[in-house]
Amino acid sequence: MTVPVDHPVYLDHAATSPPRREVLEAVWPYLTRVTGNPSSAHEVGRAAKAGLDAARGAIADVLGARPGEVVLTAGGTEADNLAVTGIATANPRGRHVVVSAIEHPAVLETARALRAHGFALDVVGVDADGLLDLAALEAVLRPDTTLVSVMYANNEIGTVQPLAQVSALCRRHGIPLHTDAVQAAGHLDLDVEALGVDALSASAHKFGGLRGAGFLWVRGAVPLTPVLHGGGQERGRRSGTTDVASAVGTAVALHLAATSREQEHVRLSALRDRLIDGVLAAVPGSRLTGSRTSRLPGHASFCFDAVGGETVLAELELAGIVCSSGSACSADSDDASHVLLATGLDADVARTAVRFTLGPSTTDEDVDAVLAALPAAVAAAAR
Repeated sequence: MTVPVDHPVYLDHAATSPPRREVLEAVWPYLTRVTGNPSSAHEVGRAAKAGLDAARGAIADVLGARPGEVVLTAGGTEADNLAVTGIATANPRGRHVVVSAIEHPAVLETARALRAHGFALDVVGVDADGLLDLAALEAVLRPDTTLVSVMYANNEIGTVQPLAQVSALCRRHGIPLHTDAVQAAGHLDLDVEALGVDALSASAHKFGGLRGAGFLWVRGAVPLTPVLHGGGQERGRRSGTTDVASAVGTAVALHLAATSREQEHVRLSALRDRLIDGVLAAVPGSRLTGSRTSRLPGHASFCFDAVGGETVLAELELAGIVCSSGSACSADSDDASHVLLATGLDADVARTAVRFTLGPSTTDEDVDAVLAALPAAVAAAAR
């Protein structure tokens, strides 16, 4: 089956998902008519602030939180940086941070940067499925541990962590827990009380919002040192003129995703399972990466014996199928994925990774297209 390249099968929603039409319609007035600074006291500014307050409230509703606990940011990376640096440096417990070995660089590199400021860092391993070693986590916790950060779901392998167990462990030790929920938002429950976390970060373009927008939720009792200093917006936690249009788009996209989440979970899980079963049956030497059972509903990732992942991607693109080799944030790097290495794969196998991530537009026909094109693509890459 050949798909016209001018109408590709788009299976890279973990990298970015196109903005929803409802989002574009919602933000248009804030780009054209309601364009005041929400910090201004005049009528135009008050109109912008009303839109901003409504957006913050809508985000908080999905989280089961208070609006004042939501900090609007310019995306997931900023939210992660603010959470890790802001909580670690504000917490009087000490100077020790703990993260998992498969965190996104926005968390991992931020935690490493804290070492220059006298912090100790422990990186806790995962098993072959990418699930956190809870015993190893508890073993490294100390009286001076100031923050634990464990991602909700992994962008490269799709594994979903048992956050409720992680949070129970952290609460027993009185340690704040942050979770990078960038991949989970829109697919998994974000009720922060049920999750038991103290901070949660998200990025709007992963669930149908605009690029360059996101948020950090921080429990009211958790102190937070700002990373950006200036006019004191966002209750002093994130200075800079707030992008009202992006905030409105984030709120609309999050609400729409939450409303359809359960139905989409069932639909995408069925497509995902059919894709996984089909690939493993049709492509010799293929192996699934990540957990088969504790997995994002729209995520299917594989490694292939002795085949370069980038070559497979090129062959698939010729067939009109767009996917990725892993994290879009490291697409230009030749280094093997730190996530796959952490699961025990060697570097050569890790470099064969191919990731298919499904979204609202994905259909049965898209899965058929992959299953028809992938065996030939892998065979051509092996020549």
